[in-house]
Amino acid sequence: MDRLSEMEAFVRVVDLGGFTDAARKMGLSKSAVSKHVASLEDRLGARLLNRTTRRVSPTEIGLAFYDRAIRVLAEAEEADAMVSSMQDAPRGELRISAPVSFGLRRLAPAVSEFLRLYPDISVHMVLDDRFVELVAEGYDLAIRIGELPDSTLRARKLSDAQVRLVASPAYLEAHGEPTTLQELSDHQLLHYSNQSSGNYWRLQGPGGQERQVRAVGRLTVNNGDALRTAALDGLGVAFLPDFIIGDGMETGVLKEVLPDTRRAPLGVFAVYPEGRFPQPKLRAFIDFLVESLKAPA
Repeated sequence: MDRLSEMEAFVRVVDLGGFTDAARKMGLSKSAVSKHVASLEDRLGARLLNRTTRRVSPTEIGLAFYDRAIRVLAEAEEADAMVSSMQDAPRGELRISAPVSFGLRRLAPAVSEFLRLYPDISVHMVLDDRFVELVAEGYDLAIRIGELPDSTLRARKLSDAQVRLVASPAYLEAHGEPTTLQELSDHQLLHYSNQSSGNYWRLQGPGGQERQVRAVGRLTVNNGDALRTAALDGLGVAFLPDFIIGDGMETGVLKEVLPDTRRAPLGVFAVYPEGRFPQPKLRAFIDFLVESLKAPA
């Protein structure tokens, strides 16, 4: 008999607690499932199941075999899905989550072009600055910016975003322009509340030394465009990525503060659940974003 069929029959019996339910799940007769399991035990030379008139349960050896078997079956299923997906044309709905500012300024134009190229794909895009739970909330992909926490999600880097200190000329004229990192503590600092480092900004001085600056000010908010508006209105110094600053420095409405002070660019990532070969629609979208967003953000 086929090894995978034997293995699947055994796993279904363990999962469902009996031969009858396993047979119903597999679309086979109860006797066929029993033969598969018996053939497996004969081939291995070990008893894998304890059978009584009331219940079926794995033996100690059977439980150890079960743990390996479910992984083998999952790998086999993924291999089948990979071949199938590589032959299918991209189609269906994509559910995407992205931060509001990046979504409006960078992702939305890319999605429009992607939909023109792939008429059989539709996109349900949700812009939200919180970290969504992809699997629990039914998303295919999320855009994450900055350091990625340890997780079971797969990630693919799309681009980098440089972050700068900026303020309005009116604010700097009224409060003075800081010349050192230490002097930032004398200013109103406008803070983005969703960043992984809490209420601290990690900055590098001209010599490359890193220093943490506690962001203390009158405004903390979970959206970058709200911070940009506050900076334009002269409320303080904001720490923003270039895709939010936009042409603010070129037009003169914003001025870079401490231009010799930098931090490492923020990575922009596409994250998606692991454990399955990406469906054609998801693979096509990620490949498109890599090309569309690869220029510095």
